[in-house]
Amino acid sequence: MTPETEHLGVRPLPNRYARTRAVGPVVVVEVYGEIDIATAGLLGEHLDAATAWPEPEVLVDLRSVDFFDCSGLRALCRAEARARERGGRLRLVGDGPRLERLLRGTGLLERFPPLPGVPGERP
Repeated sequence: MTPETEHLGVRPLPNRYARTRAVGPVVVVEVYGEIDIATAGLLGEHLDAATAWPEPEVLVDLRSVDFFDCSGLRALCRAEARARERGGRLRLVGDGPRLERLLRGTGLLERFPPLPGVPGERP
């Protein structure tokens, strides 16, 4: 572990649905495939680890998600509340209209206004 990645602590192993990496001081949780009741726990492992430290700065990259149901939203809301309680924040990355429709339809768009990309990364 280097000083730049110390905030990652012990990361869960990557799986088919999520992996965690550092981009400077930010923890990026990349999400893939279909997130539903059967897979939300695998995402939750990464979100729990990312929000385990004081003042966590977490980006959840949803650009490679094909399907996301209420189980995934529950995991995001839980992780965002945990980050906020610890003086940090959790934001979403998504560049498609599907994510915006999902967030708008569930009343979560103001809580999670999506960023178009991971700041500091090349497109």
